[in-house]
Amino acid sequence: MKKFVNASIYSDPESHEILVEDNLFKAIGNDLDHADEVIDLQGCLVLPPYVDPHLHLDYIFSGLGEGNANVSGTLFEGIQRWSDNKKSLTEEIVRKRALEGIQKEVSHGVQFIRTHVDITDPNLTGMKALIQLREELKDVLTLQLVAFPQEGFFRFKGAEQLMEEALKMGADVAGGIPHFEISYEHGVESLKRIVNMAKKYNVMIDIHCDENDDPNSRFLEVLNALVMEENYGEYTTASHTCSFGSVDNSYANKMLGLFKESKINFISCPTENAHLQGRGATYPKRRGLTRVKELLNNGNTVAFAQDSIADYWYPLGNGNMMNILDNGIHLAHYTHIDEINKAFDLITYNGANLMRVNDEYGIEAGKPANFIILDAQDAYEAIRERAEVLASVRNGEYLFKREPRKNELEIDFLKR
Repeated sequence: MKKFVNASIYSDPESHEILVEDNLFKAIGNDLDHADEVIDLQGCLVLPPYVDPHLHLDYIFSGLGEGNANVSGTLFEGIQRWSDNKKSLTEEIVRKRALEGIQKEVSHGVQFIRTHVDITDPNLTGMKALIQLREELKDVLTLQLVAFPQEGFFRFKGAEQLMEEALKMGADVAGGIPHFEISYEHGVESLKRIVNMAKKYNVMIDIHCDENDDPNSRFLEVLNALVMEENYGEYTTASHTCSFGSVDNSYANKMLGLFKESKINFISCPTENAHLQGRGATYPKRRGLTRVKELLNNGNTVAFAQDSIADYWYPLGNGNMMNILDNGIHLAHYTHIDEINKAFDLITYNGANLMRVNDEYGIEAGKPANFIILDAQDAYEAIRERAEVLASVRNGEYLFKREPRKNELEIDFLKR
């Protein structure tokens, strides 16, 4: 049995000790039972692991190398470049990319990832590779797979059959990209079929939705209506929804009422969409974010995500969710002190909620002992200082631990 003492627990600030036995949290509190091993955390902040609920592991590092740059920086050039270059994709290439991406994310404290996997490939190369990895790495992280038709549900011939095959293989989530279809009608029909397929196979839904600057893009409205009718909102996530940040307040307020009723979830990708959106504008330029604060105040679950790491859509990224959080709260103006103090929800609990992994997530007695330790005394300090993850614990065992950085700089002129 292990006891972690002198902890600052994000979800339970009145408790300062954590007892772990048989890979589970045995108790959270103070003056807990004797343990074989006692670890003094010296006041460091303890969080449940970071969650990255929207990533593309099969694309990682595809944008590196001479001639691979997305010159226009737009979503649509990224899709075309991927389409042109994925023809030589193999399971080994996908496996190598995914492992590199997972290693980066895990090294920054991530233990839960939802990755979209392109199924617009007759061989389902990416899905085969990632289903195998999901099983191999289950002791290191929880990996959810989205059957994602990157080149369109109708636009790519046979995508509907390929998606169904991927779900039969074991994909966890049905995905879509209606704004990439060749007409509004095609996009609407794609959503209808995807919702029906998700219900048929009893899986969740996660749609790339209105990832553009067009305030008249209305696929979020369609998706929300479809899942409201089926009482499936809690199992559904609308990712990106950039255009909802551009609509007028009258329309937004109407939709917020419907979102509250449907309980649909949202994912915003702050760095990626700040990079992609506004490319066709002069000034003022759009931020690329959905209405994060309004959706949170509305009671909907909203999570932040990395999305890409050095691929055709985004040339940067390293799986550091603290960087994503830092960018996101600035872009969303989520920076009142009360907001900062609960902002970690955007990269922890909220992502876990929409992934529906609550049975294995959270610092509570009886749940798997999964948590991270940050080099800070509280949430405010951690976010202000962009604190490093000092340790990541999975099922009561360390995935890694590192020493805190010490600032030993001496400023001579202050001593004169």
